[in-house]
Amino acid sequence: MSEAELIFTALAELSTRQIAETDEAKGLKENAKAGRKGGKIAKDARLNLEELTGKKVVTGENFLPPSKKKDKLE
Repeated sequence: MSEAELIFTALAELSTRQIAETDEAKGLKENAKAGRKGGKIAKDARLNLEELTGKKVVTGENFLPPSKKKDKLE
């Protein structure tokens, strides 16, 4: 991942955690809502940066090609 991707990922995680703590989220449904809100914060920031710089933040650096599955005869 690029430096920018790591930073935006950290922003999403921090935002999600703080929203979940503020909302006192309990259980999967409430934490999923906090996750969507935190992810939106990072997405909006990323899109804003991309618009201002004209450069994409997301790279293919973390892409791994599909693995070739081998039949296991055990």
